[in-house]
Formats: sequence, C-alpha cells, structure tokens
Amino acid sequence: MSSAWGFVSRPLLALVLAAASALASGPAHALFEDDEARRAILDLRARLQKLDEAQRQAAESQTGQLAEQVSQLRRSLLELNAQLEVLRAEMAKLRGQNEQLARDLSDTQRKLTDQAQSLDARLRPLEPQKVALDGREFQVDPDEKRQYEAAIGLVRRGDFVEAAAALSGFQRRYPASGYADSVRFWLGNAYYGKRDYKEAIETFRAFIKASPTHPRAAEALLATANCQIELKEVKGARRSLEDLLKAYPGTEAAQAAKERLASLK
Repeated sequence: MSSAWGFVSRPLLALVLAAASALASGPAHALFEDDEARRAILDLRARLQKLDEAQRQAAESQTGQLAEQVSQLRRSLLELNAQLEVLRAEMAKLRGQNEQLARDLSDTQRKLTDQAQSLDARLRPLEPQKVALDGREFQVDPDEKRQYEAAIGLVRRGDFVEAAAALSGFQRRYPASGYADSVRFWLGNAYYGKRDYKEAIETFRAFIKASPTHPRAAEALLATANCQIELKEVKGARRSLEDLLKAYPGTEAAQAAKERLASLK
C-alpha cells in the first residue's frame, strides 16, 4: 500500500501522521476517545483502499488493453503471413504458367517453321525454273520442263512414233514456250525417224523460218535435203544444200552439204 501514498492530500497526510504520533506517545484510551481522529483514520483507510483498488483496476485495464493490442497484432501478422503465402502460391502458379506459355510458344514457332519449310518445299517444284538451252535462257513451269524432257527422251530412245505424238502435244499445250524452237527441230527429226519425210520437211522449214539464226538451223536445212533425197526430189535437195552453203558457211552441216552435193552429181 506504500505506492498509494502519493495520491493522499497533504491535510489528510498530516492528520494521519498526527494520529500515529498520538498513538505512539499517549495512552491508547485517549486516542480512541477522540471520535474525530478515529473517523479520520477510517476515512483514510477507505480512501487508501479505493486508491489501491483504482490502481489495481487501472493496471488490469492497461494490461488487458495491451494484451488485446498484442492479440490484434498477432492476428494481423497471421493474416499477413497467410496473405503472403497465398501471394507466393499465386506467383509460383503464374511462374509455372509463364514457363508453360514459353514452351507452348516455342513449340508453336517450331511447328510454324516446319510448316513453312514444308510448304516451301512443296511449292518450290511448282515455281518457274530458269532453263538454258541452245544459247538461250528462259523460264518454264516444272510440268512444262518434265513433258519436254520426256518427249526428248523418246527421241533419243528411237521411239519416234511416240516422240512425234509427245512433241506435237507439247506444241498444242505450250504454244509460247521457250522450248518452241527446240520442239520444232526434234519434231522434224521424229518425223524423219519414222519415215514421214513430207511432215519432216514442213517441220524443218517452219523451224528455219521462225529461227534462222538458231544454232541448229544449218542442221535443219541439211535434214531437209536428206528428206528430199529420200523422196527422190534431187533438184529440191540440191537447192537446199546450196542454200545451206550460202547461209551457214563454215559449219559442220555445210561440210556435210558439200559431200552430199558431190554425191548428187
């Protein structure tokens, strides 16, 4: 109870001290006969008890408030920790989703690249191709090139009937082809090979008329003379050989024409 003395007023404290002094110095019956002093002491005791109770209640109240605040802080920390765990889980989930998206994107890009390469590989054979033939360069379709090479293959194998049909079909399908001059020349040879000399002569003449400067023009004129010889058209053959010598002197065909002329005399 000593802590309560700081709240006692000075008059009351003086009275208490006086009463205590009287009790210590005088006879006991004199102090207790003094009703006023007894009441003052009782009142003081009551006040002291009230003060002590008030302090106890105040301390309990403060302790309770502190405990409640600590409890609230603990709950707040627990809630924050729970929220943090949720955020961590969401971040981990998002990280996993991002990694999966990155893998999916990589797979998609690889598939698109493969598809583009596959499409390019399929389209490349369909694209026009540059061809060099008889000193000329031109563009042809892949199918056009295949048909021409197949027809020339027939000529080289000596299958002149099939070759003539294939080359004639090529002319109808590709009238403006870069292969046109070569097709006429080999068509004439195919006719010659199957002994259709009149068709051969017409074809060679059409070839020479369309391309008089073609590297094979001299050969075509020599072949024309050969067809005429087979048809016993000696005069026509001689005229063709002479035209060859004039138009294409110095060629191998011209040398052969000289020999043919000599044999016709």
